[in-house]
Order: sequence, then C-alpha cells, then structure tokens
Amino acid sequence: MTRQFQGKIEVNVRDSVADWDAFIPDKAPEGAPNVLVVLYDDTGQAAWSPYGGRIRMPTMDRLAAGGLTYSQWHTTALCSPTRSTFLTGRNHHLNGFASISESSTGFPGYSSHIPTSNATMATVLREAGWSTFWVGKNHNIPIDEWTAGASKKRWPLGQGYDRFYGFIGGETNNWYPSLAEDNKYISQPYLPEEGYHLSKDLADQALRMIRDSKQTEPEKPWYLWFCPGANHAPHHAPEEYIAKYEGMFDDGYEAYREWVLPRMIERGILPEGTELTPLNPMADGTFADGDYVRPWAELTAEERRLFSRMAEVYAGFSEYTDAQVGRIVDYLEESGQLDNTIIFYCADNGASGEGSPNGSTNEGKFINGYPDTIEDNLAAMDALGSPDTYNHYPTGWAAAFSTPYRMFKRYTYQGGVCDPLVVHWPKGIQARGEVRGQYHHCTDIVPTIYEACGVTMPDVVDGVEQTPLSGVSMLYSFNEPDEPTTKKTQYYEMFGQRGIWHDGWKAVTEHGPISGISNFDEDRWQLFHTDVDRAEEHDVAAEHPEKLDELVALWFEEARANNVLPLNDMQVAGKDLQAFLAMEFNIPVPPSGQYTYYPGTSEVPERSAANVHAVSYKAFAQVEFTPETSGVIFAHGSRFGGHSLFVKDGQLVYAYNFLGIPPEVQVVGPAPRSGHHIVGVDFSKQSMDEHRVSHGTLKLYVDDEVIGQDDDFRTMTGHFSLCGEGLCIGYDSGDAASKEYAGSRFEFTGGVLTKVVFDVADDAYVDVERHLAAAMARD
Repeated sequence: MTRQFQGKIEVNVRDSVADWDAFIPDKAPEGAPNVLVVLYDDTGQAAWSPYGGRIRMPTMDRLAAGGLTYSQWHTTALCSPTRSTFLTGRNHHLNGFASISESSTGFPGYSSHIPTSNATMATVLREAGWSTFWVGKNHNIPIDEWTAGASKKRWPLGQGYDRFYGFIGGETNNWYPSLAEDNKYISQPYLPEEGYHLSKDLADQALRMIRDSKQTEPEKPWYLWFCPGANHAPHHAPEEYIAKYEGMFDDGYEAYREWVLPRMIERGILPEGTELTPLNPMADGTFADGDYVRPWAELTAEERRLFSRMAEVYAGFSEYTDAQVGRIVDYLEESGQLDNTIIFYCADNGASGEGSPNGSTNEGKFINGYPDTIEDNLAAMDALGSPDTYNHYPTGWAAAFSTPYRMFKRYTYQGGVCDPLVVHWPKGIQARGEVRGQYHHCTDIVPTIYEACGVTMPDVVDGVEQTPLSGVSMLYSFNEPDEPTTKKTQYYEMFGQRGIWHDGWKAVTEHGPISGISNFDEDRWQLFHTDVDRAEEHDVAAEHPEKLDELVALWFEEARANNVLPLNDMQVAGKDLQAFLAMEFNIPVPPSGQYTYYPGTSEVPERSAANVHAVSYKAFAQVEFTPETSGVIFAHGSRFGGHSLFVKDGQLVYAYNFLGIPPEVQVVGPAPRSGHHIVGVDFSKQSMDEHRVSHGTLKLYVDDEVIGQDDDFRTMTGHFSLCGEGLCIGYDSGDAASKEYAGSRFEFTGGVLTKVVFDVADDAYVDVERHLAAAMARD
C-alpha cells in the first residue's frame, strides 16, 4: 500500500467507497529517464578506441561522440567489490565485499553479505516506479547462498530486480556458460554449433525484457544493469572478430605503451607532459612473482607470436561484445527511447594480470597456484578463443592496456583503479563529444542516477535505517566542464595493498596484493601529487613528509569507518594456499564424512559440494544396470579441470581432467550388464609435490571388485573452476568434463541411478562395498 486507505468501509459494499490509489504503486516522476548501465570486466583505460586504444568499440565511440568521456573515474581494483558499489552506492567494505565472493571470509567487511542497512538502488528505483532488470554477470551473491536450497533473498529478485538472466560468480565459459534465470539454474538455450555465444544471448535477453516492459507499461521507465562476461577470462570470440586484429599487436606491449600515450594526451584523457611509468615499477620482493612482466625484447619469436595472438583474441572478444551492446542501443534509437535513456558504459577494474607472465590457455591454473608453461600455451595457440581453450593474455598486455599507469587489476595504483567511463544522455547533457576531468569513483554512480531520476535515497527501507551513501553525484559535471570536483576523499584497499586520494594527492603502499608479505606495519608508503602527476610516476614522499603523514592517518580513519580491517594479503599459491582455502567458505563436513546426492536435481556449486581437492575421497553410486545403460553418473567441472564417472559403450569410465593439461586421464573397466550394483572410485592420497598437487592411487570399483587402477594418479588442489560447472548427478552441465561426450549433457539412460555418495572421511575402509552399502541404507 503506497499510502493510507482513504475510502469508506461499511457492512455492505454498496454503501462503501473504494480507494484504488491506496494500492497502486508509485509512478516515476514525469519525464524520468530510463537507465542503462553497461559494465564490462577487466579493461584498462588504454585499451578502447574512445581513449585512444587499438580495440575498436563502434558503439562506445558513438556514445562518446554524443556524450561525455571521463578521464578520472575510478573503481575498487576488483570485480565483486566494484559491482557492490553499483548495487548500493556504498564503499565496498561497507557492503561486505572486500574481495570477490569466492574468497570471502568471516569478517564484516569480507563476508560478501550486503547488510540490509545498505539497500540496493534497484530496490529504491522499483519502489519509485521503475522496472528493474539485471542481465549478465552476478558476482555479488554470497558464496554460501549459491545453492538451489539456499535463501534467495540476496539473489537479484530479492535485491530489487524484477528479472535476472545471467551467471553467478566471477566468470563463465562464453561458449558453454553456467546460467541462471531469476531464482534457478538453467541450461543454455542452444549450442555453439548453432551460433551460441554468451554476449549474444545476454543482448537477446536484455532486449526481450525491455520490450516486454514497454509493450505493457509504455510510460514506465526501466533500469537495466547489463554485465557481459567480457572482458574477463576466458577470452572467447567468433573467429571473424579475432581475424580483424591479425598482426595489430605484433609490435609488442612496450611499443603499444609508447604508441598509445600520445593518443591519450591528444584526446584530452591525460595532460601534456604525462610520462610512462616503468614496465615493472615495484621493487623486488614487494609483489607476487606472477605479476612480473617479461620484457618484449627477451621473448623468442614464437613467444612474441603467441602473446600477440592472445591480444588479438582479447580485442576480438571486446569488439564482438560491443556489437551486442550496439544492438540494444539501435533498438533504443528505433523505438524513440535513446534520447531520454541515461547510459553509463564502463569497466569494473583495470586490465587483468591474472594470466601470469606467460599467458595462459587455462586461467584455472592461476586459481590453483599451478604454473603455466610456454610449451603448453604454444601447443594451443591456434585454438585460442575457441571452445578448446580457457585463455588469458600475459601480464605484459595488462600493463599495456593500463598505460601509462603503474600495474593493473588488483593493485590500488592507477593501473588497477582508473577506468573508462562514457556517459550518454541527449536529453540531459548539452555537450557532445567532450572530456570531463573531475575526479570520481564507482560509489558516485548510484547518487548520480538518483539525482538524474529525481529520486531521493530514503532514510529507512523496509523498516531498516539506512547507512548514508558513500559517493557523491556527478550530475553537476554533465554541463559544467570546468567545475571543480565535489569529491574530496576516497580510500582504497585490495588484498592488502592500501591507498588513499585526498584533494589531489594520493598515498599508496608498495605492498602488492596477494603477495604474502604480511608485516603491514613495515610498509613503505609512496606519495603522488596526482593533480600534476596523473600516472603516479614520481614518488614525492621524501619532499612532503607532512602531507604523507596526513594521508596515512586519514587512511586509518577511513578504514575504521568502512570495515576495512583486518588486512589480508595471503597468497593463493605456495605457503599460504592451504590457509587461504581454509578461510574461505566451505560447508561443514558431516561427522560421517559423507554427502548424498540425487538425480533430477540442479547442479551443486563447487563451494557447497563435497570437497575432493587435496584429500582422499570415495564416490560411489547405487545403480540398476541394463544392457542399454549409458550416460553420466556424476560430473563436476569441465575439460579445463574436472572429473566424471560415466558409462559408455559398455564400459564404466572415470575421467579426470587435471587443469586441462593433456592427456585426459581415464580409468576404465567393464560395466555390469544387469542388476543392482554399487560402482565408483576410491582415491587414496599418498603425497603432495612442490605445487601442492595430491598424488596417490585411484581404484575403480564394481561392488567389491577393483576393475581398474592407476597408481600414479594426481588431483587438483584448489578448485575445478572459479565458479559455475557445479556437481551434477545424472548429467553434465556446461562444458563437458570428458572429451568422450564433448558438446553433450550425456544424460543417464537405460537404467536406474538412485543416488551418489561422496565420502571424504579420513579413515580408509577395507570393505568398500559393505561400507557404501551401509551408507546407502542409512540414507
């Protein structure tokens, strides 16, 4: 009820007076705009054509020519944290998003649980009369609520969105995505052989949502948050788009930096006199080895061709996705909506250095702390961008696409936080094709939208008193190019690296994220006068010690006010890996050590499924076989990291893909032809190598008989995937975990699959059949 009932109620309805207006939702203010926020992933300021980069973005160019390009707009340096600020307008630690959902820990600023005191913009706009849609990446559901049985109050529909279509987590396969719609997981609508690509699908869904809304509520404005998988790894694109960039990056990433800087200055993105920072600007021992950039001159001819090809694929991925955004913009123009639609076209953090110095054909190696080798990457060069790779370019291109700044994604230097932003709104912006240089941050997007829409952030939402917005509106800058910024202070912190900007000065610690250094009290703070040194090339801490002390004290003040502590720089490889994994959310292991799963159910997200990494494990299924039995018994992961137990051509097969490194390991034996049987595998961990990979013996069973065995079996230590590709019973979702049924769900048929039990108890069972039979009976 939007207001108190003002009708009249008597015993007889004939004597009563209705009051429909008391029940009708509020309408948006007259002439209120539609809102379209296009939020890319992992893109430095020097990558795209509106900023002088080589990657052609025709749609973004068009919007920039008709609107504004911002040269000093900043993010948090990482995806989930930045996206949380787009949701609420509060700083990322206040939202519980110090880092990504997948690495959340049990502290207020790190839990990935947005408090109810930070109501989302979608909630406010929906109450104010907007339709609200979220399409694409959702990296803001708490990791403990990804499952089908979890509460959905922090899924999009519980956060103020009328509709959602996309994927949950940090990334997904663009050819075989793990998809969700509204409050449930779904299968992709068609396959790559039929023309499927995630970017295309997301644009189709966005257009459908807008059209559905406008044909039934033509006067009602809408808000759409469009979040493509681009440009996050894996970099997947149609070959015709990759081919557009053939040879365009052959000069290398250092030459690219030299080439793009004057173009950025010419466009007014950077002031005259801006200098390039060093390719490797941090002192030895202050950053993780995986963030080092190999000088182009030291590469072999083969390595140069490989690295150039990786950049070509990235560029093709970006332009292809821009073309899909163009379809949405074309529709808005054709339908007469473009003039009064405020569009924000931007990216969530700097270019990604997660591809390591050698690049990667499987980004899963990064999250498992496993080294990429040039030999592996060269072997897959011709397949880059296709369904056969899960690729990411090397750190050199991250540095190049973040020109002229220090470092890249995850770092609180400008390379991690200074990002592209174009704003287009013909009805509300008089200027065309101009650059705005006011200093702003991603927390300022929500206040800007509120002001543009004529909506005031309420003090109380759903009975909960609200935390004040952290950001300030940028609306003043739309038509006042020379107006000083209204932003005064912005703190930064990411994986242990700290920074703070205040009135044209910025202090940053020379302490790389995920570096494992610890000893924060010994950090060296650097000082940059960003009003005159936009690139943060010159450390002036020695010349201005009082200014540095002032900013350091201010950082601690902001940290206390925003739930920033405790600082966490733990590595995701080496000495810290096990401790880091232990801090992440994991479902408690039952006293029995057993987890039971059933067919006909949704996939179980990896963080909520039985953990089979770095442990001994057993996985057994109760199956009634016939001569026609075929298909997946269980599957988890993909060809880039995963395992599967299935029946094919009369054989029981356990397949394991270790980080996608050939060959796929298979343990095989004859499947029963009839009757009830218990079938499965038993892995006994015996050692760990220098990469903390588990080695041991794998036995394949039918009842109590070993029908196959591998005495030198290895299993992954971290995760099969960052997100998606969950545990499936009776089918395989997304990208197949085994090449034996690639491109197919390979659903179980020709028999009865009753259930599957995973056992990760520490003790070893001699009588496997008896133990599993007892487990089945207890269920």
